[in-house]
Amino acid sequence: MVTGATGFIGHSLVNELLKQNAVVHVLVRSKQKLAPEFLHQVTVFEGDLHEPGVLDTAMKDCDYVFHLAGFTAVWSKDKTLASYINAEGTRNILNASIRNHISKVVFTSTAGTLPPSEQDQPVDENSPAPPDYLTDYERSKRQAELVCAEFADRGLDVVIVNPTRVYGPGLLNKSNSVTILIKKYLDGTWRFIPGDGLQTGNYAYIGDVVRGHIYALEKGKPGERYILGGENVSFNRLFEIIGETGGKKHTLFSVPDFAVAAFANVELFFADHLGKPPLITPAWVKRYNQNRLVTSRKATAELGYHVTPLAEGIKKTIVWLNSNKKTYGKTFN
Repeated sequence: MVTGATGFIGHSLVNELLKQNAVVHVLVRSKQKLAPEFLHQVTVFEGDLHEPGVLDTAMKDCDYVFHLAGFTAVWSKDKTLASYINAEGTRNILNASIRNHISKVVFTSTAGTLPPSEQDQPVDENSPAPPDYLTDYERSKRQAELVCAEFADRGLDVVIVNPTRVYGPGLLNKSNSVTILIKKYLDGTWRFIPGDGLQTGNYAYIGDVVRGHIYALEKGKPGERYILGGENVSFNRLFEIIGETGGKKHTLFSVPDFAVAAFANVELFFADHLGKPPLITPAWVKRYNQNRLVTSRKATAELGYHVTPLAEGIKKTIVWLNSNKKTYGKTFN
C-alpha cells in the first residue's frame, strides 16, 4: 500500500512499483487527484490517515506499506494541522500496520529534520537534532520519526528515509519545485537569486530517491534513518549548472535578505488576517538561508543507494521537459 501517491515522489514510486509488477493499493483523499493512468493499474481506496476502517481495508492482503502522505504546505491557519497529519497520521498508519500484520513499513520523512550544517561539514543520520525547528513541517516530521522509533522498539519493522531537495521528471507540483525552478530559469521567467547565492543545499534526482525507497524496503534496518540525497551545491552553482546544461544563461539579480524577509512578512500578514495562503513565510526564508550540506554515505553503504551527478540529473530533466512541451508549455531549445 502506498499513501501519498498524488505527490511527486509518491507518483514516481507507484510508477516504479508497477514496472516491477507489484500489486499496488493506494490511499487517496480523492480519486480525482490521482493520475489517470493509475486508475486501471492500482486498487484505489478513498479516505484519510485518520480513518482506521479505511486503513484496514486498504492494507488488507498487503505485505508492505510506503507511507509518503503528509502535510507539506508552508502555512496553515490551524497551527496544529501539521502535527495532526504528519505525526498522528503516521501513528495511525503504524497501528494499522500492526493490526494487519504488515511485514515492513517505509516512512518518508525529510532531510529537514537534520540540523543545519556547520561550515563545510555535511551532517548525517547521527547528527543531533536541533533544539527546535523553524517550520511546523519540519517539527511535525521529526515528531513522526520519533513515533516510528517508538513502534520499532515495539517490534514493528519500520524504516525512515530522509530525501533532500528532490527534482526530475514527474508531476510538476509544489513538491517538485526545483524542477519548476529549472524550467522557469531556462524560460527566462526566473531572474533573481536570494542574497549572495552562497547558501548551500543538497539536490537529489527523483530516480535515485525512488530506488532508495525500494532499497530501504529490501535492506533497511528497523528503526534506522537513511538520507536519500544528491550533490551539495550553492544557489550560485545550481544556476550555473542549469545554464551550462540547458545552453541558456540569464543574468540573475541579487535580492537582499531584508527584502525577501519583508516580502515574507507581508505575505504572512495577509495570510493571518485574510486567510490567503502565502507564497513563503519568514520561517521558510530563514530555513533557505541556512546551509544544508548532507551526506548519503550510510544509504550508499547499507542500501546500495546511488547518487546521480547533478549535471547529469539536470540534463535528464531538461530532456524530459522538452519532450513534454505540449503538456507544460514552451521551455527552450
